[in-house]
Amino acid sequence: MAVQNQMLNQFDYDWAYSSQVSILFGIFAVVAAVGWMVSMMLTAIHLFALPAIPAGSEALTQGSIAVITSPWAYVLGIPLATFGAIYYLATLGLTLWWFDTRHPLIVKILTPMTASGVLFSVYFVYLQLGVIGEICPFCMVSASATVILFGLELGILRLSDTPSLSEMITDFGGVVTETNYAVVAIPVLVGALTVVGMFVIPQLPMPEVIPFID
Repeated sequence: MAVQNQMLNQFDYDWAYSSQVSILFGIFAVVAAVGWMVSMMLTAIHLFALPAIPAGSEALTQGSIAVITSPWAYVLGIPLATFGAIYYLATLGLTLWWFDTRHPLIVKILTPMTASGVLFSVYFVYLQLGVIGEICPFCMVSASATVILFGLELGILRLSDTPSLSEMITDFGGVVTETNYAVVAIPVLVGALTVVGMFVIPQLPMPEVIPFID
């Protein structure tokens, strides 16, 4: 393994990564971006397409629409897809943070995040197959993405020689200090504003339709 010594002068421990770790993190970033886009498309369907379907329509009881209009598709009135978008945006932000600092603390933070993503996805797939009785393809793509992210994280851990989380957690502030925010925070902020914009647009006053006059 090649020792990453970018910040060794500031920390009391060493770490090392295989040369393949950067490749895995690159794939991780792509998968997280795909998951974010799928979640944003589902959010857009919730906010823009579903309101256009008449109440009582047969479309609400079949296929993907039955899944995303079920009682389990919302938490406090917010679509689960939106929480998925936030999850993927967080994992993507941590990936950018790792590329910026190469610090192993970020690897350890990603482990419980990706594991929890798999657990939630397993539950949502169970709801589709065992309770609702319908499948949402977008939801299944998102579930697959969470499993892939967790698998990539396990691969990164296996190819890394890093201290325990307890040894590094007190150095969180030092890692933050070394962060290039233009690389990490700006893309995350743009993604977050996109999520917020999805909810703001339907609340804006829209111009009345002006009939076309021959």
